[in-house]
Amino acid sequence: MEQEWKQAALQLSDIAISANPNNEPVTISGIPAEMRCVGVGTDAAVFQSLAAPDVVFKVYAKEKQAKVETEKAVYEQLGKSRYFPVFHAAADNYIVISYEEGITLFDCLLQGVYVPEQAIQDVEDAREFVRGRGLNPRDIHLKNILLQNGRAKIIDVSEYVLPGNDFRWEHLKRAYEEYYHLFESRPVPYWLLETIRKWYNQWNKATDTYDEFMKNVYRYTTFRK
Repeated sequence: MEQEWKQAALQLSDIAISANPNNEPVTISGIPAEMRCVGVGTDAAVFQSLAAPDVVFKVYAKEKQAKVETEKAVYEQLGKSRYFPVFHAAADNYIVISYEEGITLFDCLLQGVYVPEQAIQDVEDAREFVRGRGLNPRDIHLKNILLQNGRAKIIDVSEYVLPGNDFRWEHLKRAYEEYYHLFESRPVPYWLLETIRKWYNQWNKATDTYDEFMKNVYRYTTFRK
């Protein structure tokens, strides 16, 4: 397998990735025909090669390449765990990790796929595991949690060396506990999820509480019973 992905990695030089302001997803150009993009974030994009489908390449934007060494170090400190992909290697602008089946919790909401309580508990357990490895589990959100046969797997560990709690997971967990029953297994419009994401990124936590934020969100939903 290693020889296959090393050969496939040669095609990554054709791909250009640039970061965007305001925490928006990266811009991508030049994807080879033999590869497909399986994920897009604010710092990097993830690609799978038809020649080496068991792994993916997380390729960082030029402005974010310093994060490669950081993420490599985090994976090495975490070691093997059912909560995260398997780390294989790192290069100047990308890391190689195992390809993981499943859809993100963001896509679960879009498609009306039920998210069981077990998946939420898995994230809680993963956070405890991370703390036990001397790292800080943060930046955990809907787009970096996969649902695999009713269980959760976290696919981005790049911020686990940063200090402080961003409370993203705490807010998601509370929203699941208090509001998910209103629309579980019913598709949520993309425009609504994107609007909430942008509001959240702009939310001034110094002046508005979580309850005030969710009250504003609730006014715009169509899922009230």
